[in-house]
Amino acid sequence: MAVSFITLSQLQQAIRQTLCGAFTSPVWITAEIGEMKVNARSGHCYLQLVEKGGRNGVPQAQASAVIWAGQYGMLSSFFRGATGRELEAGMQVLLQVQVSYHELYGLSLRVTDIDPLYTLGDLERQRQETIARLREDGVFDLNGSLELALVPQRIAVVSSPQAAGYRDFMKELGGSPYRFDTELFDAVMQGHGAEASIIDALGCIAARADEFDAVVIIRGGGSQSDLSFLNSYLISFHIAQFPLPVIAGLGHDKDQSVVDMVAAFSLKTPTAAAAFLVDRAAAFDASLESMGQAVTSRAVQVLEQRRKEVTMVGTLLRERIAGVRMRVGWRLQAAADTMTAQVRRLMREQAARLDVASVQLHERTERIFAAQRLRLEQAGRLADIADPQRILARGFAVVRRGGHALTDAASVQVGERLEVTLRKGKLTVEVVDHEKE
Repeated sequence: MAVSFITLSQLQQAIRQTLCGAFTSPVWITAEIGEMKVNARSGHCYLQLVEKGGRNGVPQAQASAVIWAGQYGMLSSFFRGATGRELEAGMQVLLQVQVSYHELYGLSLRVTDIDPLYTLGDLERQRQETIARLREDGVFDLNGSLELALVPQRIAVVSSPQAAGYRDFMKELGGSPYRFDTELFDAVMQGHGAEASIIDALGCIAARADEFDAVVIIRGGGSQSDLSFLNSYLISFHIAQFPLPVIAGLGHDKDQSVVDMVAAFSLKTPTAAAAFLVDRAAAFDASLESMGQAVTSRAVQVLEQRRKEVTMVGTLLRERIAGVRMRVGWRLQAAADTMTAQVRRLMREQAARLDVASVQLHERTERIFAAQRLRLEQAGRLADIADPQRILARGFAVVRRGGHALTDAASVQVGERLEVTLRKGKLTVEVVDHEKE
């Protein structure tokens, strides 16, 4: 049995006819721009549209789309004028497309119109979702609860160095009479890369948190959609939990961004952020001056009061001293008279005692002298009796050997020569015999 078939081109033609018959008019679709490329030579814009499902971001559908050069200039200018932002990848958009099918290139969507209000609405939806998530995480008010230094002078600045807002900020600080030590942490402040860049800058500051008093995030003006990255959950989450007070000076006058809401302080412009720091220093300076004046005034009052008290005390002291001098004078005179009388009486008593002592001393001296004369006489008689000449005169003799007197005959050897001293003269004798006791 023969199998019925058609060629591939016939199938493609049937598909094209079916699609073209079903989509005779353009349709409006919502999608996210996954990729976007503009051909520099032709001016055509090629898009990859995706629809993501759930919180995991897995694509549920995707299709290629094109905006021909003739329409791209008009549509991009219209979108930029309404939102203040260029079409870019990652943006949710509402597009009018014409469905077409080509046998070689397959399904294609040709963009014929765009609704910028949808993109703005989606940004607000993202903003509200971010706020809800931060509150659910319990971090929404954390940075706002941090205490800012009375005079924050060590400032970490997150900004692009080329931004006019950064220059305005530094100019405002430099024109003040106060010193501020600032350090710039370079970050992309616009577009798709702003989120990662700002988070990286905050991470660098957090690693050196003890070197700073506060963080200032600066960006110049822009449209609501141009500042949509300030509603980023990740940026807001980092700022809400940051260990230092964050001051936002983001240059917009309309609705607050989520970053403004979670930062400790939110100012409308970079210049206003700088003025906030200067005003805080000026307020502290004024309070010091006021306290100095109050201390001076109080010191003057206290000194004046003390001067009066000292004057009063001095007067009382002079009066009391005069009275004391008078009383002391009387007492001293009476004491002097009493002392004079006592001295005279004591002198008389001592003179009488001296007379008695003189007599007693004379009598005692005479008795001592008489006793000593008697003792001397007795000693003289004993000395006469003990005189060697008297002893020798009675027939005694002194025997010496070698100049030393002998008292023991046992120490003398027969044949020794001895010296004998008599009352008159000396003899040298030789021992021929002796008797020992």
